[in-house]
Amino acid sequence: MNVLLLKEPRDGDQGPDPYIQEMKIRGLQATLLPVLSFKFVSLNTLTEKLFQPEKHGGLIFTSPRAVEAVKMCLNDRREEWERSVKDKWNAVYVVGKATASLVRHLGLNPVGEDTGTAEVLSRVIIEREDNSILPLFFPCGSIKREVLPTALREKGVPLETLTVYQTAEHPDVVKNLKEYFAAQGPPASVAFFSPSGVNFCLPALRGLAGERLTQIKFAAIGPTTRDAMQTEGLSVSCTAEKPTPQHLAKAISKALK
Repeated sequence: MNVLLLKEPRDGDQGPDPYIQEMKIRGLQATLLPVLSFKFVSLNTLTEKLFQPEKHGGLIFTSPRAVEAVKMCLNDRREEWERSVKDKWNAVYVVGKATASLVRHLGLNPVGEDTGTAEVLSRVIIEREDNSILPLFFPCGSIKREVLPTALREKGVPLETLTVYQTAEHPDVVKNLKEYFAAQGPPASVAFFSPSGVNFCLPALRGLAGERLTQIKFAAIGPTTRDAMQTEGLSVSCTAEKPTPQHLAKAISKALK
């Protein structure tokens, strides 16, 4: 059975995409279609902040894209980072295994790998920190829920945010969807990975699938995406227990039985 994954393909130098691999293990033929495009911004300011750990109580990452922005900033100063800066960031908080893996490549030790949402991570931070610390630094995207900032501020945990990437619709998303449907027809399942992906793809999906839309099993990577799908009137067949390839593949496989 065919599964359409509406997410960005893994970077080529990181090997095969784990979502496709996990689907294949379960006998599912998966295709990735990118739905978002990203523009990095404020990198000079981000670089300045990264090299001033003494002014912050820690770092927070809730997306791989924010870590990519940091990696770009370190390109010309990696030796300095390794020698005298990275070890001064005492607390580094992350959502999910993918983000944690990238953070480790920066030489940092993340906390929160097993948290699947910003809401859960905020509880972890609140348990470990108090309002006497220096502000935690949170590089983030232009489209974000305010769950984590709101939760921390309500508890008096100081926070400083910086938008380091802007999210927009991938320029070829509609064309790619049309080509997929022309070649494959409606997939057995479609998985969404973000509320933005729902907003950008759903109108085209509805037009292409027509009456067959109700035959598709729609899957969500997590509760935030599920809520966005339901707000748009989609019937969500399954939600991954955690935002990992294994959990999503398991959920979709079960829904398709």
